[in-house]
Parts: sequence; structure tokens; C-alpha cells
Amino acid sequence: MGTILGDMRHVQWHELRHAGGSASQVPGMLSRIAWGDSESAEDALSDLGQWIGALAVFDSTVATVPFLWELAATQSVKDRVGVLGLLRTILAHGHTHHPEWTRDAHLAVLAGRTTALRLTGDGDPAVRESAQELLTALDGHVCRTCPPE
Repeated sequence: MGTILGDMRHVQWHELRHAGGSASQVPGMLSRIAWGDSESAEDALSDLGQWIGALAVFDSTVATVPFLWELAATQSVKDRVGVLGLLRTILAHGHTHHPEWTRDAHLAVLAGRTTALRLTGDGDPAVRESAQELLTALDGHVCRTCPPE
């Protein structure tokens, strides 16, 4: 792996779960988002979204969020707007039976506020707009599982 996503190897993905089962395939999806062509990256991002955020968040969501922030901040990534959108999706969802996953996933997204703020000045207007939308969601986030500020 290149300089981005290098820390993925420290995560025990096979011990984590996503909507479809074992999260052992998540690193491959993140790699496709990082280095794939536009179509491959878009497909991987769609699959990853279904696994870790579209319906509910999981323990694998918590592990994945820092890598999503890394991808959003890397200019060579083809679909940074999609990555920022997935972060918004994660912030909007939870897991009924595992409130700790909800809290931890939301806190991981909230921890990237500085990156979102920086991306509001990005050279790509679509990234700027998506980062601003995410920043608005971050600043307005309130849910019953997250600690009040």
C-alpha cells in the first residue's frame, strides 16, 4: 500500500462486522476507492456505503471512518465527494441494538471536523460544496447516543 491507508494493516478487520457479515473485505474496498479508476472507485464506495452506513453503523464503521477522512483529504482520490457523502450518511445513522457503535461512529466522524473545514477551501468546487454540507451536519449534530458538547 502507498502512503495513504498504510495503517489499515493494524486493524483486525476479520474480527469486525458490517451489514453483510465479516469486514475482512473492507480494506480492499478502501484500496479501490484510493487507487481505482473512477468507475471502480465509485462501485467500491457504493458497496462500502451499503456495508457500513446506509442502513446502520457497525463496529467496522468505527474502524473505517479515519480512513474515509484520509481519502477525502487526498487529492488523487477520484470520488472525494462520494467519500464526504458517506461520512454524512454515517453521521445520520445508528444501530438500534448497539448504541456504542453509533456513538463511536459518530464521534469518529465528528473528529474529522478540521479536515472538513480545510476541504471547504479545496480547489475542486464540488469537494468544497460537499465539505460545507458535511461541516453543517457536523456542527448541527445532536443524537441521544452522543455526549452533549
